[in-house]
Amino acid sequence: MYTVAVHRGRALLPLLCAGLVGVGPGLALRPAGAGEVVEATLDNGLRVLVEADHRSSTVTLQIRYGVGSRNETEGRSGLSHFLEHMMFKGTARYGPRAYSRLIERLGGEENAYTGRDATTYHVTVAADRIDPVLDLEADRMRNLTLDPKELESERQVVMEERRTRADDDPVGALAEEFARLAFVSHPYRIPTIGLMPDIERLTVADLRGWYDTYYWPNNAVLIAVGDVEPAVFLEKMRARFGPIPRGPTPPPVTAVEPEQHGERRVTVKKEAQLPVVYVGYPVPNHPSPDAYPLEVLSTLLSTGRASRLYQRLVYGARLALDAGGDYSLLSVDPDVFTFYVTVLPEKPVAEAERALALEIERLRAEPPGQEELQRAKNQIEASFLFGQDSLSARASTLGLYETAGSWRGRDAYLPRVRAVTAEDIQRVARQYFVDTHKTTAILVPVPPGAQIPTERPGQRRSR
Repeated sequence: MYTVAVHRGRALLPLLCAGLVGVGPGLALRPAGAGEVVEATLDNGLRVLVEADHRSSTVTLQIRYGVGSRNETEGRSGLSHFLEHMMFKGTARYGPRAYSRLIERLGGEENAYTGRDATTYHVTVAADRIDPVLDLEADRMRNLTLDPKELESERQVVMEERRTRADDDPVGALAEEFARLAFVSHPYRIPTIGLMPDIERLTVADLRGWYDTYYWPNNAVLIAVGDVEPAVFLEKMRARFGPIPRGPTPPPVTAVEPEQHGERRVTVKKEAQLPVVYVGYPVPNHPSPDAYPLEVLSTLLSTGRASRLYQRLVYGARLALDAGGDYSLLSVDPDVFTFYVTVLPEKPVAEAERALALEIERLRAEPPGQEELQRAKNQIEASFLFGQDSLSARASTLGLYETAGSWRGRDAYLPRVRAVTAEDIQRVARQYFVDTHKTTAILVPVPPGAQIPTERPGQRRSR
């Protein structure tokens, strides 16, 4: 058995010229061709979201498991990502690599990715070929083989991925050091790829324990967007996933990051072409009324060549090759609002850091003008709506919101963005961008072969 709810909304009005959208507040914000979202919950706890779109004869299917590096601990990092790789290594029914070969024969595309809050498996295929995909996904939800030989082979793949992303990538290494400093107790400090010593020692027993803890229907959401009839699809899904029993409730993540009371700094010296300044401040996420002012502020400061940081540091002061930042609205737990500056080789890093601080202080001192604020809102609106024209992007958006709390937040996104005022922007800048809450990481290039261990204030260099 399962319960079903249907949520209808009006279609979007046509996009206006120049990429600006003029839909009024209160309208359901859906791409043209989208149908209602049908949601269902099976008795075993599996959440299902279906949105019909019959403009093409394809469907995107995603399964998101509520597990990522957020659930890990130091010393056992990388479990979620390693298991993601092993999910393609076969079951008793489908042998090693059978999943990818079958999807290829069906003419589909498949992939997977691990984040801090969830692990996602997705496939796009012709709608009349969805049945074998459902068979595959239901089978590997609980019947993964985890062959030791496959594990050792995949370990080398994961280790090389680790080298490419972080060990041999100076900016990746800088981001890891920044996270380890910005979070002192929350597992967001743990890199999703895992640390190399942990990857080297993970065993089949470790991965089996992780699989048996998190890969159950009551810790998953299945999303289908495309050329499907919701009622028919739900019956197909129920027939395959319904017999899988509910699993134990996964252990909650209870770590809470303590309030920061002083600036933190780290210098990373690695072979690199250009210096990089990375700065961040702890901020709230989507449940907070401050979340949407922060979302607009992120775009205003750091999105595109018309943004403040790009205009002032790249075009104006000619200090940087690039400048920008990021804000994670939909993180499950509060995150860090980040800025970065890629410094030109002939410019002093300290000067670039001061210029960034000046732009942050300028925002604290005076609210943005209405034209600048409206431009940022228009950017957000156009990007959101054009992005949702993709079936895959629409499934991802539903999944992100569902993981963060509820998929219904998707339709509230643009009205909340529109409601942000210039005074809101200044208020959140004053509240959160304060020196005692700042974390700074600096990448200092060194010549090839002259790498020096990362140093933090008060940290001894090992001999």
